[in-house]
Amino acid sequence: MKQYLDLLKFVLENGEEKGDRTGTGTISHFGSQLRFDLREGFPLLTTKKVLFSSILHELLWFLKGSTNIYEGLNPHTKIWDAWADKDGNLGPVYGYQWRNWEKFTWDKKENKYTKSHVDQIKEVIKSIKTNPDSRRHIVSAWNVADIDRMALPPCHSFFQFYVMDGHLDCQLYQRSADIALGVPFNIASYALFLMMIAQECNLTPRYFVHTFGDVHIYQNHVEGVKEQLTRSPGELPQVKVAKKTIFELTFEDFEVQNYDPQAFIKFPIAV
Repeated sequence: MKQYLDLLKFVLENGEEKGDRTGTGTISHFGSQLRFDLREGFPLLTTKKVLFSSILHELLWFLKGSTNIYEGLNPHTKIWDAWADKDGNLGPVYGYQWRNWEKFTWDKKENKYTKSHVDQIKEVIKSIKTNPDSRRHIVSAWNVADIDRMALPPCHSFFQFYVMDGHLDCQLYQRSADIALGVPFNIASYALFLMMIAQECNLTPRYFVHTFGDVHIYQNHVEGVKEQLTRSPGELPQVKVAKKTIFELTFEDFEVQNYDPQAFIKFPIAV
C-alpha cells in the first residue's frame, strides 16, 4: 500500500486549499491514479485499522439494490446514517442504479412511455462471459436524471471491467475522494467486488485501477494524516471467498486472513 501513502503525502505537500460543500475546507488535487495487483495480496490498508466488516456489509447492501439503511446495513455499520432521512431512506443511490436503472420505452399501442429497469450487474456479468473482448463492460451510478433525488450523489461513479488472458481487471473513476477516510474503504470495496465478479465469470482477479477526479484531505484530517505518514506499511492480508454465485454470497462467506494493522486513526466525517 506504499502507493496509497505516496498519494497521501503528495496531496498533503502539493495540494491547494479549496472550499467544499461541507464548509470544512480541503487540501485538494485533481487527477491521480493508483494501481493494485490483487495477486500480491488484498489491498486493505495496514498503516491504520480499516473495518473490513463495514466494507463488506456496505458492498453486499449495494448488490441487493437496497437504498434504505435498515435493509441490511444498519446496525452493522453507520456509514450512511448521516445522510438518511428519519425512515432510513437515501433515494436512488448506488444499489438502485446498479440493479434497477430506470428505462423508458415508447409503447406505440398505448401511445405512451412505459418504465422498466435494467440490472447493470447482471448485464455486465453476461457481457464479460459472452463477449470478453468488449470495451463496454461498464456500470454507472451517475444517473443525471436521478441526482436531485439522491441523499448524496455518487462519489465512486463509474467502473469498467477488462478481460485479458483469463484475468479480470477493474478500473473505477471516483469524482470526489476523501483520501484519509473514504479512499481506503473504496479501494478494499472495489478490490473485493473485482474478486466476486472474477469468480462469477471463472476468471482470475488481477489489477484494480483507481482513477480520481478531486482527491482531497479535509482540513480536520491533516494531523491524522501526518501521524499515518510516520508509519510503514506491513504485509498485505488475504481474503477468501466461498464458491457461490455472486447473488448468493452472504457476510459469512468471506474471511480475511493475516490482517495485522497498526492502531486506528479517527477521522471525522464531513457531511
